[in-house]
Amino acid sequence: MHVLVLGGTGFVGPSLVRELDRHGHEVTIYHRGEHEAPLPQTVRHVHGTFAELESHLEGLLSLDVDVVVDMVPYTVDDVGRIALFAGSVPRAVVVSSQDVYLAYGRLVGTERGPYVPTPLTEDSPLRSVVVDAGYDKVGVEREAEAIDRLTTTIVRLPAVHGPGDGQHRLYSYIRRMVDGRSQIVLDETVSGWRWTRGYGEDMGRAIALAATEPHAAGRVYNVAYEHVLTEPEWVRAIGRVHGWTGEVVCVPSSELPEGMRVGIDAGQDFAVDSQRIRRELGYREAVPFDEALLRTIEWELAHPPMSVELDYAAEDEVLATLR
Repeated sequence: MHVLVLGGTGFVGPSLVRELDRHGHEVTIYHRGEHEAPLPQTVRHVHGTFAELESHLEGLLSLDVDVVVDMVPYTVDDVGRIALFAGSVPRAVVVSSQDVYLAYGRLVGTERGPYVPTPLTEDSPLRSVVVDAGYDKVGVEREAEAIDRLTTTIVRLPAVHGPGDGQHRLYSYIRRMVDGRSQIVLDETVSGWRWTRGYGEDMGRAIALAATEPHAAGRVYNVAYEHVLTEPEWVRAIGRVHGWTGEVVCVPSSELPEGMRVGIDAGQDFAVDSQRIRRELGYREAVPFDEALLRTIEWELAHPPMSVELDYAAEDEVLATLR
């Protein structure tokens, strides 16, 4: 099978490309050429911006592409580049996010109403409010599924950690452990709150399955760890792998300074069910959980964010009031 990947050089992309190549698929990636990730020599590179994609279309179609994977569709307008292949390529895979769910809007306060029951499945209700014109995954999914003469598969990713994570989702916990903090303070609001996560390399494997399994055509899939941890459980898991033996201390929001309170309505749980992709495509994590955390820790320490605000003085003041 010949897979054309739009994007593919950042974060999850290289894992997808390597997984496709490992299974003997022909892979072409279309990207700007600004970031040449370490990829197998068998991978074909075509350089260009997405605005120039149409001018490359004839050459790309001459490669007899079987499926197009778009790694970075953020707005409805982005779906136009997938539509260029309609009628010439039978299938497309669109990488989306689990923040499409109504539960996410409830969590961050953009949607009103009762809490949404969890775990969330692919059929759970979606958000209706678009708060950022530059980011609308619900609109992306809707428009992609409506393209004539092109069957689209949607892959919804969780909060992803691992090498290349531009959001450094686990860094603040790792940094505290490295700095020798004996106690890590959490807002008590999240003591039982769950947020679904996944490891980058495994996400690449899931997208590869969605692209190459014929019966994935037209389906929507959540990808995530099968067991969803609470936030304190995440801190303890990182600590176990890192060798940190400290204590997680959950403190009522009322006793925390404003900067240490969570900015979400944690009454809305965000556990997501990933059984469909496991059942239909045989998806399983390829990297053991502790190994994934170890790789994440090592990468985060080697690539710290440019700026991170950790107010240890404020944390110590809170801890002192508890003694």
